[in-house]
Amino acid sequence: MTERALEQERQRRARLANMRHELLAPVTALVGYSELLIEKARGLELEDIGADLQRILISAQELLELIDRLLGVDGAAGHPSGLDFSELQAKLRHDLRNPLNAIKGYAELLLEELDEVGAAATRPDLEALLSEADSLLSRVDVIIDFSSSRDAALGDQERGAVTSMIANLVRTVRPIEKVSTGPSETARILVVDDNASNRDLLFRRLSHDGHHVARADSGRRALEVLKVEAFDLILLDLLMPDLNGFEVLERLKADERWHDIPVIMISGLQETDSVIRCIEAGAEDYLAKPFNPVLLRARISACLERKRWRDRERRYVERIELERQRYETLLRNILPVQIVSRLNNGEVVIADRVEEATILFADLVGFTAAASRVTPAVLVNNLNRIFSAFDDLCRRLQIEKIKTIGDAYMAAAGVPLPRPDHAEVMADFALAMLAALERVNAIAEVQFQMRIGIHTGPVVAGVIGSHRFLYDIWGDTVNLASRLESHGLPGRIHVSPQTRQLLEGRYHLEARGLINLRGIGKVRTAFLTGRKDGAPPEFLGYEEQVLRNAILQPS
Repeated sequence: MTERALEQERQRRARLANMRHELLAPVTALVGYSELLIEKARGLELEDIGADLQRILISAQELLELIDRLLGVDGAAGHPSGLDFSELQAKLRHDLRNPLNAIKGYAELLLEELDEVGAAATRPDLEALLSEADSLLSRVDVIIDFSSSRDAALGDQERGAVTSMIANLVRTVRPIEKVSTGPSETARILVVDDNASNRDLLFRRLSHDGHHVARADSGRRALEVLKVEAFDLILLDLLMPDLNGFEVLERLKADERWHDIPVIMISGLQETDSVIRCIEAGAEDYLAKPFNPVLLRARISACLERKRWRDRERRYVERIELERQRYETLLRNILPVQIVSRLNNGEVVIADRVEEATILFADLVGFTAAASRVTPAVLVNNLNRIFSAFDDLCRRLQIEKIKTIGDAYMAAAGVPLPRPDHAEVMADFALAMLAALERVNAIAEVQFQMRIGIHTGPVVAGVIGSHRFLYDIWGDTVNLASRLESHGLPGRIHVSPQTRQLLEGRYHLEARGLINLRGIGKVRTAFLTGRKDGAPPEFLGYEEQVLRNAILQPS
């Protein structure tokens, strides 16, 4: 075929599809109203009107069969052999009127008899059906002439745009896979259709099934509604004048707010290409007009069930992530950050030798005696205030709190990551500890003094335990720091010769002389009394903030 012939064939298919779409919209409404009325009549046990309603449904179905036979189910089969366009138009004008007249006649008779047979509850739906039949009868000629009451108000250019849009929707694309269905579920549903009868029919049917239904008469209006309301499902017409269903679908799937809302496309177009294109663009399903109410209900149930499982999966993943974060937070409160990372990376045994670190031990003087004089609540509250202030200082100065043992506090600088200023930062920490204790004592029920011992040297550090992890350090350096604390004096910071050597020049150090440390022997120690140049601004900030936090602790 020549390029011109191909273009003519494409335009012919588009015109046939447009005519079929314009006829199917009202005919689908007639079928829907008929089925809805039959359901209501059965529910109300109105046997007297059941026969006439069945005749109306049969006539509506004849209309559908006629449209499919003359215009082709797929919108591309064209007209029967031997009929040109003018003959096809004439046959449609003639053949459509017979079932339409039957529908109109039976509906009018039923309206007259409703009150007599006690079927007044069906009046609104019957009046809507009759109105749709009257409207279609009055517009048959316009529709068959490739126009409609809506197109008449648009003009040739916009009608051409609609025809072009239909033609573009029938491109060849890849096949899709089938999906499964699930049980029914009540939901919030948005119905988007430019045909008032279709909107009303879907609204009534879905409301009858227990759903909460909102309606939009155009694609743009649907996007406006979605900005202020949340929905579980969208039923979206494909052919609309301002923004067609495919364009709306693309916008929905491109927006994070609406991406996960399932969309069922509903259209009179039944071309496989259109179905595939919508599914590939993100539509959950595609339902051709006229739709079977049972099939519609099943498709909606399947979409809602899939959404429900996706929502469950998302909530489950969120809960897992929340629990993971809680676990990480708890683990980071127990172990150094670097150790947590190593555990998460799969290390089973964590044991490191650190060539130089500074270890501190602190012990509250008179704690055991105080425990016998005050209530447990008062004692624990005071201890919590003190140790919370120390913990805050550790975080700010990036010192590792190793553990507390009763009223004793142990910390280390230079583990698990080496740092060149480990002795100096530990000295600052010790001075701040004494200042924090003094401030807490000013408001506490029980006052304490504290001994502090500091030593610098090599240590072994690692994680022990499988149920309750503990990051700990071992070695002679740890033992000597502990002995310095126990052989110190209340309110003083007792340091070893190794630590003193690293601090000289920047800190005030008072010689104590030779001290016989149990299990170690004689050691020439000193007391740390302060910084020679005064505390730097950042250190003062640490101290003042920590002290404020300690004072604000509830008593």
